[in-house]
Formats: sequence, structure tokens, C-alpha cells
Amino acid sequence: MTSDVDEAGLARTREATGASEVDTASALGVFGRFLTLWVAIAIAVGIAVGQWFPAVPDSLSRYEYANVSLPVAVLIWAMIFPMMVQVDLGSILNIRREPRGLVVTTVVNWLIKPFSMFAIAWFFLIVVFSPFIEEPLAREYLSGAILLGAAPCTAMVFVWSLLTKGDPAYTLVQVSFNDVIMLVAFAPIVVLLLGISDVSVPWDTVALSVVLYIVIPLLGGYAIRVWLLRSKGAEWFEEVFVKRVGVVTPSGLILTLVLLFAFQGDVIIDNPFHIALIAVPLTIQTVFIFAIAYRWMQAWHVRHAVAAPGALIGASNFFELSVAAAIALFGLQSGAALATVVGVLVEVPVMLALVRYANRTRDRFPATAAPTVTT
Repeated sequence: MTSDVDEAGLARTREATGASEVDTASALGVFGRFLTLWVAIAIAVGIAVGQWFPAVPDSLSRYEYANVSLPVAVLIWAMIFPMMVQVDLGSILNIRREPRGLVVTTVVNWLIKPFSMFAIAWFFLIVVFSPFIEEPLAREYLSGAILLGAAPCTAMVFVWSLLTKGDPAYTLVQVSFNDVIMLVAFAPIVVLLLGISDVSVPWDTVALSVVLYIVIPLLGGYAIRVWLLRSKGAEWFEEVFVKRVGVVTPSGLILTLVLLFAFQGDVIIDNPFHIALIAVPLTIQTVFIFAIAYRWMQAWHVRHAVAAPGALIGASNFFELSVAAAIALFGLQSGAALATVVGVLVEVPVMLALVRYANRTRDRFPATAAPTVTT
């Protein structure tokens, strides 16, 4: 049986059963219905582990390369595997037939997001919250916000795409294209917004993250996909494997949060009020960027499987790079590093709320791609 025959059989199976690419409710079960609660518990457990069992994060922190935690990388891989295993590489060529989603994502991520983050964070941290935060520290927090705004999401967007039943192949192209831009645009944007000329960007962190969070999961997922379609058939793949593997995503998310907050628990406990203040502009920025991209996609009649993940890419941040850059530029105990950690703290519950909104408004978008006008 050839791969083409398997893909055709898979398409027929989905059409016959009425299944979407991922039946999120059945795949996630109790995790999906109470994911926000699980996230809150994971954060609390992570902080508790860091405080009561400091040997755990200390031991795990030894497994690091280029400022990337390898245990966290493994868990992120687990989160995005259910999405990658659904990617049909041949379908990536069809992206050229609906370029609007990629255009919106690119413009919002690189021409709007970094500058709106700077403006919103500056207004709140420097102006509104000036009675509560001394200006030198407020500017450190602003620097952390800038680093978050200059790095759109790479890994977690596959989770958001899964939860909104996004198109796996299109999501992959959107993320990959943004990663290429990030390699050349991150440093100039940070230099411009920070107003300094000697920013040291951890290029090895960027490159390693791309390999860990895109290349390895993509190749591994596709190889398993082809093998299962050939050995088990399209019906078993869709009706059994995809539904069973869906639980891997929320499990990986929960364990990732436990580790992240075990590493950063001290910082969070020592600065509770400032964390609340930093969270305000970060939350507003997240919702603002999502709204721009999502409404633009709607106006352009982009199908929901492309629009929802595309809007969530810009709303979410590449927190691994942001945290690593903040530590490299300003130090582990800096206000900039704290701001990037708050970005992680805020992102998951806010993004889950946006995922729920995207799923509730699915009927406002076309189910298929709008026809491309050619001349």
C-alpha cells in the first residue's frame, strides 16, 4: 500500500465519519473539560516542588544546552506530537492556494506586535504604575516585555492549534516561516526598542529550539504517521490512534508547567504585587493582538482551521527564547527576567480563554478555503 493510497483512505474515513482532524473533546476528556483547573494545580505544584524539594529543579537544571532545558524540551515535544503526527507533508504545497492566512500572521507578528507590546507596556509600567514601581525597575520590566513581544510563539502554538482543530500542515508552515523571520528580525527589533546597540542574541538557543520543537517532532511524527497508515490502515489511525494520543498533549502541558514553575518559584514568591502589575499590560497585549489577527482573518474569509491558530501564534510568545535572552542580557535576578517569567504565568490561562472563544465563534468563518482570484 502506498502513502498516497493511505492519505486518500484517511480522507475518505474522515468524510464518512464526519470526524474533524482532532475530536478535541473526546481526545482530551477530563483534561480538556477542566484544563484551566489542571493548569492552576500544575502552577501551584511546580512552585511547591521548587520550595520544598529544591534538589529536583537543581538536578534537572544540569541538563541544559544553549539555555534550553532538555527535560522541558522533551515535554514540549510530547505536547506537539499529536499535531505533528497528523501532518501530511504533501499538503504543505497547497499553502500557496490560500496565502491570506500567512500574510495576516506575518504582518501582525512582525509589523504590529513588537511595537504594540512596547507601547502598551510603556504606558502601564512607566506611566500608570509609576507610584508603585521605581522607574529604573519599571524600565527593566519594560525590557522583558519587549523581549516577549519580539518573539512570537514556536512550540505552544501547536497545542493551541490542536485545541482549536487547526490545520496541522498550515500551522507548521506558519510557525516555520515565523522562525525564519525571527532568525534575522529578533535582534534588530530588540535593538531598536531597547535603544541599545550591543544586544547579544543567543542564536544557538534559537537554532536549537527550531530543531527541538519543529524539525525532530515533524520528522518523527511523519515517519510514525506513514508507518501506521501502511500497517494499520486509515480507519484505525483516525478512529483509534489519533483519539488515544490526544491525551499526550494536556499531560505534556501540565508537566511542563510544573517544571517551569519549579525553576522560577523563588522569583514569583518574592514579587507577588509586581507580578500582578506586570500581568496587566501583558494580558491586554495578548488579547489585543489576537483580536487584530482574528478579525482580519474573518474579514478576509480565511477558514477557521487557519484563522484560529494564526491569530494565536501572535497572541502567544516564544517564552523559551524570551527568558533565555532576558537572562543573557540582564541577568537571572533582573526585572527583565522576572517580566518574561510573568509572561509564562499569564500566557496559559489567557490563551485557554482565547481558545474557548475561538471555538465558540467557529461558525463565523468559512469551513473551506476561499477561492483565490487569479489573473
